[in-house]
Parts: sequence; C-alpha cells; structure tokens
Amino acid sequence: MNVRLHPHAQARLNERGATEVEVIATVENGVTFPAQFGRTRFRCNFPFNAEWNGKFYTTKKIETIAVQEEEDWLVITVIVKYF
Repeated sequence: MNVRLHPHAQARLNERGATEVEVIATVENGVTFPAQFGRTRFRCNFPFNAEWNGKFYTTKKIETIAVQEEEDWLVITVIVKYF
C-alpha cells in the first residue's frame, strides 16, 4: 500500500501542525470510518506534549480524508485537533 498526499492536503500540513510521517502513520495504523462521497476517514492520536498557538497540549489527533485508488490511498485533506 502506498499513501500519497493531494496538493491540498500537502498545503494544510504546516498550517495545521501535522507532518507527512504522521499522516502516513494515520492511514496505515489509524481507525477507519466512512466519509462522504465514498471516501474514508482515518483517525489516530499522537503524544504531543508541546505548545501550539501559545497553549500547551498533551495529545494531537490527526484525521485524514482519503480515497482509495486501486491498492493505494490518496489523502485529500488533513484535520488536526489538539487536546
């Protein structure tokens, strides 16, 4: 299985505080849920223990929306939540 990032998802990494490694790990190891338009949502929590936008958080949750293309996944967007 290969995981690729759509240019939209790639552009969102920095502004939302995710890394490409985290996104790939989310697709490979995360919990899956159905999403709109036949897409799949992947979710995975990562230890964070750092500041984001001036506030300290212990956990970072990465969610991706992806579409399967044969055996590969194309990540359409990345959502990051801190808590």
